Amino acid sequence: MNGKSTMMDFLEEPLPGVGTYEDFNTIDWVREKSRDRDRHREITNRSKESTWALLHSVSDAFSGWLLMLFIGLLAGSLAGLIDISAHWMTDLKEGVCLAGFWFNHEHCCWKSNTTFTDRDKCPEWKSWSQLILGYGEGAFAYILNYFMYVVWALMFSLLAVLLVKGFAPYACGSGIPEIKTILSGFIIRGYLGKWTLVIKTITLVLAVSSGLSLGKEGPLVHVACCCGNILCHLFTKYRKNEAKRREVLSAAAAAGVSVAFGAPIGGVLFSLEEVSYYFPLKTLWRSFFAALVAAFTLRSINPFGNSRLVLFYVEFHMPWHLLELVPFILLGIFGGLWGAFFIRSNIAWCRRRKTTRLGKYPVLEVFVVTAITAILAFPNEYTRMSTSELISELFNDCGILDSSKLCEYVNDFNSTKGDDLPDRAAGPGVYTAMWQLALALIMKVFITIFTFGMKVPSGLFIPSMAVGAIAGRLLGVAVEQLAFYHHDWAIFSGWCSQGADCITPGLYAMVGAAACLGGVTRMTVSLVVIMFELTGGLEYIVPLMAAAMTSKWVADAIGREGIYDAHIRLNGYPFLEAKEEFSHKTRAMDVMRPRKNDPPLTVITQDSMTVEDVETIVTKTTYSGYPVVVSRASQRLVGFVLRRDLIISIENARKKQDGIVSTSIICFTDYCPPLPPSSPSVLKLRSILDLSPFTVTDETPMEIVVDIFRKLGLRQCLVTHNGKLLGIITKKDVLKHIAQMANQDPESILFN
Repeated sequence: MNGKSTMMDFLEEPLPGVGTYEDFNTIDWVREKSRDRDRHREITNRSKESTWALLHSVSDAFSGWLLMLFIGLLAGSLAGLIDISAHWMTDLKEGVCLAGFWFNHEHCCWKSNTTFTDRDKCPEWKSWSQLILGYGEGAFAYILNYFMYVVWALMFSLLAVLLVKGFAPYACGSGIPEIKTILSGFIIRGYLGKWTLVIKTITLVLAVSSGLSLGKEGPLVHVACCCGNILCHLFTKYRKNEAKRREVLSAAAAAGVSVAFGAPIGGVLFSLEEVSYYFPLKTLWRSFFAALVAAFTLRSINPFGNSRLVLFYVEFHMPWHLLELVPFILLGIFGGLWGAFFIRSNIAWCRRRKTTRLGKYPVLEVFVVTAITAILAFPNEYTRMSTSELISELFNDCGILDSSKLCEYVNDFNSTKGDDLPDRAAGPGVYTAMWQLALALIMKVFITIFTFGMKVPSGLFIPSMAVGAIAGRLLGVAVEQLAFYHHDWAIFSGWCSQGADCITPGLYAMVGAAACLGGVTRMTVSLVVIMFELTGGLEYIVPLMAAAMTSKWVADAIGREGIYDAHIRLNGYPFLEAKEEFSHKTRAMDVMRPRKNDPPLTVITQDSMTVEDVETIVTKTTYSGYPVVVSRASQRLVGFVLRRDLIISIENARKKQDGIVSTSIICFTDYCPPLPPSSPSVLKLRSILDLSPFTVTDETPMEIVVDIFRKLGLRQCLVTHNGKLLGIITKKDVLKHIAQMANQDPESILFN
């Protein structure tokens, strides 16, 4: 195009596709924030011109809050649907309600006239043996119930893995490692799409109902983020800007934790502490709003299920004593050891799954693990019940009306005051429950290792809490009996006299649950707040914090990575951890490419290369972008152009601009050099050129370079010497260098 060129502007005449990113690539945070500032500045300036422009400015400012409302409503509704369906299908493995097959066991017995102690034996609910054989006692009835339990479990899990494999491969797993990577700026097309949302919602119900050692809490974060991503398309500023979209996804993650645990504040802190990469103050308040809306929506849909605002409500009648910090810290040590053991074992198993033939048969793997889980779970009532019910029972403080075996003490109510029961000698039921819980602990410790990471939706929060709650209850009963039989020991004198209610095993279960969850995820503050909101036990924050911090210290001493960071590294995602320090004395020139003996850096000149030359470079290389220099001889830097923008612009010019051929000169400057009249039209591409790429000198310490990449969210940084271009450092190069310095395999970083 000779003569005056029409300058393209992203705000006015954007080419479709320009400014977007290819799959499995990192966004340019600096460019995205700059584009949003330009957009906001233009809207603000136009708002002074007319009433309509002012209304548009107001609606633009309000759109973020409206989007949060939609996310909260949709995420809460889906969580309620999942919660109700999972409860019904879990009970379906054991029987059916004659009053209505759509009722679960609890709802079926609401109108029953049975006594409180026999509330689970109402005539409206029939086990499969009662329904098929007409009776529920005896060996054959037990075998039939056992068989039906295993069959239903296998049906649910197989349907889940087949749906995931056939329709939405991204619907498997927890989703939190990928969400964390996406929020750091990585692009995974389809991971937060419509099909993933639909299949994840359905298969999450099936996976939880199958009785596998997994939870729905982690996957609910994925579900909520899918809702956020889909609803972003309703608003232009979020649809067209990847950085703004990640603000929404951070809020959606908070809403996901809120509906998972009924913990709005904990959800916001979890998003801030664990998954978010960029979390401005306005996102904090919007996240809290979305989390509140989601929690109240869930409560409105299912007010009587586990979706109430306090999931595991506790009402302990006695405060804890300072000396009890010793067993609480012991539980923290156990949680840290369990977390480190689980992470190493699970990562080793997942790595083996990826590198052997085992990974080629996900359906068979799910079938085998489900069969083993169901066969081992049915004989033990504490593994047969759902994990949420198990945790609730372990947290429970025994009262006068409790009929659980955990509360079968030798009764002596002479010193009972109100609801307070004195510490008593354990009865036969308690001892039976103890060895059953010990077997359940062993089973869950090992079976969870093989379950997490299978090709079905699988969360880790509830299984980890179950392991800790079992260990805590066992320790709590042991301390309780020790205090009962040896109340005259020095450690108990003065605060735990005979006949007093001083040890609460349910509190130990709660502390153990926090310790194990902290050991696996390395959460601290958000974990304590979530546990407080889960249980309503504000006065137990100190024991929870002591256990959580101890478990983190112990686990960090063995291995620095939490389970989600370990899976990020296993999958080779380009996630740059902001919490770890880089203290090695290397320089930018040690990391940049090209290295010694490498081919020279591929560059594009500002006004001397033809369309054919540039297309050849793009075809022969796979780089995500190219530096633009004045000339090959001078190597003076002009800017940086993205590969995707270059391809789209050239293709568009060939189709829509007259005179653009292979021999046309590409010009990245405002004024192109004069050409002979017979020359083809010049293709001006200055509008897609980044004129302010981030640069460092070759002597810059890598400690500073790493910090720049973390805080600015860079995808690449150019290296210069005396103003001349020397090389380039990408986010992948930084991650490989960090891995190499940590004696890890640098080739494990697969994406840029």
